[in-house]
Amino acid sequence: MAALYEGYTLCGLVPAQNLSNSGIQGIEAERDSDHVVVTDSTRSVTLYKVSDQKPLGSWTVKQGQTLTCPAVYNSQTNEYVAVTDNKVIRIWKGEDILLDKAFKATVSSDVWKVHCVPGGEPVALFQRGAVRLFDSLLSAPQQPIEEVLAQEEAIRWSINIVAETQLFVIYTTEQKGDHFLYLQRLNPNILQRYRLEREEPGLSPLSFSASYRDKHIRLLYLYPNGHVYQSVVSVRGLGAEEGAQALPLPRSLLLGLPVGEGLLEAASALILDEAHVAVVGVPHPSAGSGKDFLCIWNTNFQTLQAGKEIAGKIYGQLWSYSSKLFIPHGKTLSVIPYECTKSSLASAMGKLRQARTEESKAPTSVPSWNNILHGEKAQPSRTVENRKTRTTRKTQSAPSLTTDQVLEFIKTAPVEEVQKEVEGLFSRADIQDLQPSVGQLASSLVSRSLADPAFYTPSTLAQLVHTQCLCHSVCPDLVLLALEKKDYFLCQLCLQFFPDIPEAVTCACLKAFISMPDIDAEKESLDPDSVSFMDTLISPEHGHLGMQNGFSPTSMEDNCSDALSGGGAVTKTRAEDKETSTAPEQICPVGKHKAVLLNEVLQVPYSDTYLLPHLKDLSSQNVILFLQYLQFLYLKYSQDAFPQMHGFRSPSLTQIMDWVCLLLDSHFTVLVMTPEAKGLLLNLHSFVKSQVKLFSELGKIESSLQELNKMKMKKDVGQYSIEVIELF
Repeated sequence: MAALYEGYTLCGLVPAQNLSNSGIQGIEAERDSDHVVVTDSTRSVTLYKVSDQKPLGSWTVKQGQTLTCPAVYNSQTNEYVAVTDNKVIRIWKGEDILLDKAFKATVSSDVWKVHCVPGGEPVALFQRGAVRLFDSLLSAPQQPIEEVLAQEEAIRWSINIVAETQLFVIYTTEQKGDHFLYLQRLNPNILQRYRLEREEPGLSPLSFSASYRDKHIRLLYLYPNGHVYQSVVSVRGLGAEEGAQALPLPRSLLLGLPVGEGLLEAASALILDEAHVAVVGVPHPSAGSGKDFLCIWNTNFQTLQAGKEIAGKIYGQLWSYSSKLFIPHGKTLSVIPYECTKSSLASAMGKLRQARTEESKAPTSVPSWNNILHGEKAQPSRTVENRKTRTTRKTQSAPSLTTDQVLEFIKTAPVEEVQKEVEGLFSRADIQDLQPSVGQLASSLVSRSLADPAFYTPSTLAQLVHTQCLCHSVCPDLVLLALEKKDYFLCQLCLQFFPDIPEAVTCACLKAFISMPDIDAEKESLDPDSVSFMDTLISPEHGHLGMQNGFSPTSMEDNCSDALSGGGAVTKTRAEDKETSTAPEQICPVGKHKAVLLNEVLQVPYSDTYLLPHLKDLSSQNVILFLQYLQFLYLKYSQDAFPQMHGFRSPSLTQIMDWVCLLLDSHFTVLVMTPEAKGLLLNLHSFVKSQVKLFSELGKIESSLQELNKMKMKKDVGQYSIEVIELF
């Protein structure tokens, strides 16, 4: 699976006046994953700290001089390298202010680009195809440079890769409509030339990307017709010398992307890992025309895994460093974090469900498509019966609508007829056949609902979400529509099954849930397992609190009393304490169904960097109520008697404490100034104090516990033995 998270702006752009290019030549990683070097198309090189979105240094060449290749960072010497006016190599350190006073050397031939892998020596690739390591080049800058390329042959793209400790410079060229791939190995110098297969007449690749895996270099290239090809070259097979005949380069069609009307103009495909490719400038299969998207596709199963709409003009440029995508669009350079996990067919189709206790205890059965696609236990007789029923229905019923006809039908038909046709479509076909169409069906239903307030199909939308073929990227307006319609059951399903919900939408759900009256929440029909969890949690059997992890309600009460009275004695007697009713913090502050919905929010994946700004929009009363509920959960989870109910969908203790920290970080000043929050903050303080005390006590016996691990166990202790261990 893959996910695209909420992006942010790294810097503004100054694109060309006709918007023909973004104004950026290149982006290169610097000393670590949080620093990048951005080179513009004219005179400036800027170092950015990505997490802070701020420049740490900037260097500019003189008026009349032009940067002709992106600057790179040499980690061996902690220096930056760039080329101006094609032939002047400039090298400088971070503390240098003026590039004109830095080291420079003029070479005898035009440089195409300088490459530098982390920990490696920079390499200069010349426009006529020659390659030089920097040490040998700078020792004699005016040395003659040979011409590798034929006349009218020009370099279009290049990269360098380390494979099996060997450094390779890879570049592609174009000559009279033909495209070639060059693989240059350094030390020893071996050059191999390949000819790419021709696509339709007049079509040239829009972008190239390369990676090294399993002793092979894999080249990925995208054509304007949406075809993404892959060619594989073994690094062990390089042995030809310069000038040898170009070998044919076999290719395989990896993806056939939708292009809409006409051909792609500015698009790029970038390898993320062995199973995922990022694509920008290609239409989203479920969105209308006129919208540009950044998408992640699974190449093993040819499925769309994540998508995010990109505002402004797309320039067909895309870079990736440290699980972040850098994309210029409009007048902005944006950074979009992403995540790719190991794929299986079930996860690629959105069918990987959470494991449940009852399923793990069930007898082992032979896997089936029914099990993978529907999450059901194997029922061969039912499958056969369904097939027979479907066959009988086909022979007896009138001609049925196809998927395309149903999509058109949704635009104008009444609610009842739309529900009937969509349900009929699912009953007539297997879910794997409909998987590519689920996103289109959901998007059509949501679009109609947003345009026509009288139109809404809650059961049909819930059925589509239950297929687990949907995610937020495929249908981004679904959750917000459910909130607008106050369809909290659909909200719950989306929170359960969507792996890529943005932090802004998570906060919108939280705000709606926490503000909803308990009476209204109790009217909602929610997931039975989630409700059963809350039934168990608030049942009287679990009202008594023991001690766990160094914390108990008694200690909390003592701590609060000490804090309020300056350490004075507690005036209540033990007899009075026994007669006192249950402490307020042991009573759930919200209704059962509202608690179920809040639990769903606690389990949604998020990045705290992007979540914190949205949490600040919550009112202080909502924050206090939510903290009280989190306190209630913490107390319940801290009971010795509280069972670990893995069979129920429920938040973990870590998730609860993470949300406590998030709320305190985003609203601490407001809470300190709010009188109603004083007791709550004191209780939360006692949580921390009890944990610190526990860890302090554990620290005292840490050395003794370590000695126990070092002790040698006696091999023969018999059937019964008593051993005395002295701790000093």
